[in-house]
Amino acid sequence: MQFSAVQIALLINGRVEGNGEITVNSFGKIEEAAAGQLTFLANPKYEDYLYTTQASLVIINESLELRQPVEATLIRVADAYSAFAVLLNKYQELMQQQLNGIQQPSFIAPSVKLGENVYVAAFAYLSDNVVIGNNVKIYPGVFIGPNVSVGDNSILHPGVKIYNDCVIGKNVTIHASTVIGSDGFGFAPQADGSYKKVPQIGNVVVEDYVEIGSNTSIDRATIGSTIIKTGAKLDNLIQIAHNVEVGNNTVIAAQAGVSGSTKIGSHAQIGGQVGIVGHIQIANGTRINAQSGVTKSIKQPNTAVTGSPAYDYTSSLRSQALSRNLPEIDKRLADLEKLVQQLLTEKVL
Repeated sequence: MQFSAVQIALLINGRVEGNGEITVNSFGKIEEAAAGQLTFLANPKYEDYLYTTQASLVIINESLELRQPVEATLIRVADAYSAFAVLLNKYQELMQQQLNGIQQPSFIAPSVKLGENVYVAAFAYLSDNVVIGNNVKIYPGVFIGPNVSVGDNSILHPGVKIYNDCVIGKNVTIHASTVIGSDGFGFAPQADGSYKKVPQIGNVVVEDYVEIGSNTSIDRATIGSTIIKTGAKLDNLIQIAHNVEVGNNTVIAAQAGVSGSTKIGSHAQIGGQVGIVGHIQIANGTRINAQSGVTKSIKQPNTAVTGSPAYDYTSSLRSQALSRNLPEIDKRLADLEKLVQQLLTEKVL
């Protein structure tokens, strides 16, 4: 598929500088792109490549002032990174529109309800009373348990497993090998030292416009629902325990773990390998630095924390600066002590 600079500019509300009729048919990185490819420049560190790139078309920020002539046709936009993301989404949509129908072998229970333009790949398994919305894409090896619903335009990548009674909203993307609705980690200690499993009879609700990375596990609630709210983005290799709530538009990076019944507010940013204990609350807009351990509630919105146990980010940076200077401070104190001893010996003091 080929698109002209003018056509692309219309899609991203941009302004063309150069040959508006030039066409591109693929994407490339600005430092590697060839003729016929489209690229973008958002990070100033890569500006030098703008003047040497072989790309036919480059999306740049409206505010960028050129230091020298550019051979490629330019499209100026308010935000080059966001505009490029829009194009990639459009391209992906075009590719997915070609996926349609039901491949064999696959199993679809007689009671399943399928919407329009659904794609079910080979070796997928759809259990009793599953409801699938319009334009849903279900890739090979997906298992969908009884009574699960999947909203319009959602995508389940290969090997996704969704246990019974879970609810997946509209425009949700779940990447390969993620498990939704496995049992929460509930075991009651017994008098003899053993543990008795507590049945987990709740479910998981994933609201609209959520994206979940690969190999992530989201446990079903003991009672009620584990909830991933609208617009949340979860990276790969994340553990979300039973009855957790993740707020609207919150982002969680890889290898983070959230313990049971913790409530995370909206627009929070949680770094990689963060550990959060159970039964606490994280306020809206909280920013948690990578590898931090959160052991108590964060009640003040828009707080930044770091460390284990996590505490105020700015105070932590000051503490780190002081700790790096401790050897020098110790040396100065030792020198001062020697001077005082010398002055005492000389009876100056």
